Amino acid sequence: MAGTPTFDLLIVGGGINGAGIARDAAGRGLKVLLVEKDDLAAHTSSASTKLIHGGLRYLEQLEFRLVRESLVERERLWSIAPHIIRPLDFVMPQPGATRPASLVRLGLFLYDHLGGRKRLPPTRTLDLATDARGDGLKNRTGKAFAYADCSVDDSRLVVLNALDAAERGARIATRTELVHAERASDEWQATLLGPQGEERVTARVLVNATGPWVTDLLRRIHVESRRSIRLVKGSHIVLPRLYAGEHAFLIQNPDRRVVFAIPFERDFTLVGTTDSFWNAEPGSPQIDDAEVVYLLDAVARTFAATVVREDIVWAYSGIRPLFDDGSSNAARVTRDYSLDFDTQGAPVLSIFGGKLTTYRRLAEQVLYRLNSIFPAAGSPWTAAAPLPGGDLPHGELSALLGELRTEFPGVALTLLDRLARTYGTRARQILSAREIGMVVAGDLTYGEVRYLVEHEWAETAEDILFRRTKLGLHLPPTATAELEEALEAMHRGSTHAA
Repeated sequence: MAGTPTFDLLIVGGGINGAGIARDAAGRGLKVLLVEKDDLAAHTSSASTKLIHGGLRYLEQLEFRLVRESLVERERLWSIAPHIIRPLDFVMPQPGATRPASLVRLGLFLYDHLGGRKRLPPTRTLDLATDARGDGLKNRTGKAFAYADCSVDDSRLVVLNALDAAERGARIATRTELVHAERASDEWQATLLGPQGEERVTARVLVNATGPWVTDLLRRIHVESRRSIRLVKGSHIVLPRLYAGEHAFLIQNPDRRVVFAIPFERDFTLVGTTDSFWNAEPGSPQIDDAEVVYLLDAVARTFAATVVREDIVWAYSGIRPLFDDGSSNAARVTRDYSLDFDTQGAPVLSIFGGKLTTYRRLAEQVLYRLNSIFPAAGSPWTAAAPLPGGDLPHGELSALLGELRTEFPGVALTLLDRLARTYGTRARQILSAREIGMVVAGDLTYGEVRYLVEHEWAETAEDILFRRTKLGLHLPPTATAELEEALEAMHRGSTHAA
């Protein structure tokens, strides 16, 4: 088709897997187009428990390969994105635990040694009566185990992969839907619908990274697969801080599920997650009463603080597209991934399942499967290449903050700290903007908003307040309207300039 843009890969889905594949492929010299019908990380990838972890509880399900791969990836991801990924201690109180301490200790021994841990500390045993990490618990008698994993800003991890892909030549098209695709000889002919109307493109390979919509897309493009997914809903609540300290808790519930309580955004505690099968459309799930009660009950059993439903400052839910392994228990469905590569005509590669921690390794596996189609593509490279903003001096956030304090002495330390933790070394682009002193709301400036619009595909207040940042938890309700006005003014200005 003369005049039709042609790509090596057309990736459908702007979650963590789609963005990670786009980054890896673009860095190997492939011509990449990623399309996402909503915002980047608008669904599952921004509704996680915000952890980069091996999955301690998966050892009970004997998923040793998945746990090992996740543990290896844990330190790799921390090294390439130290501004948004940070080590976090997890305390497992043993009073009231549903598993014998000897079994837990064995699991933690394996957890310490399966993944070649290098920088994170090993498991320790605590006396809850004397250790400060017992503060805030309802029961401070007995022992606890403490082990290390990492926390992450999940939606920013997606955006940074997309940003790096774009800077390596990929085209990232948000608010753009694949409305039609068909095989034509050895290529895909596709029709996209985006903000500028319809567009036709062709691609050598279609990558189906649509998460909960993976089988829906296959049906629409008339491709059959023997694989299937189970949709599992997970919900979280955010409460005012339940305890002092920067450690997390792993709570063993009477039903043998575990719930995390994690320090979140300085002033809050994130509690989750639930697990229940989901049989409706995966678009916009909401937390239900049963989930609220389940999570509040876990808090009430564990912590001395009294909390009620009205204390919940934010709740979110996501639909996990888990590879269907036949399990009848939603909490036990595997978090591993499976790749389906259909070459009956123009190739389509579909992703079933997966978890946030293993996205980079999954992307490598996708490119390995495509090697026969693109033999001239480069070698694996993402394991050691920093994500945008992750090139911290000496790998330390504190060192970057020290440099920013010297370079921008008139800027409040609280703002410097927030920008460093959000953007890493890219904070300098925001701090150098002429609009850095013009405030939209709180410490959100026009300079930061413009950066997010021009570089990170932000279009709405929700994009900025809850995905690019978590300022929506800190700003007054009026901030949304003020930000929408600022975005509209920027849009008018850019339209006028054009």
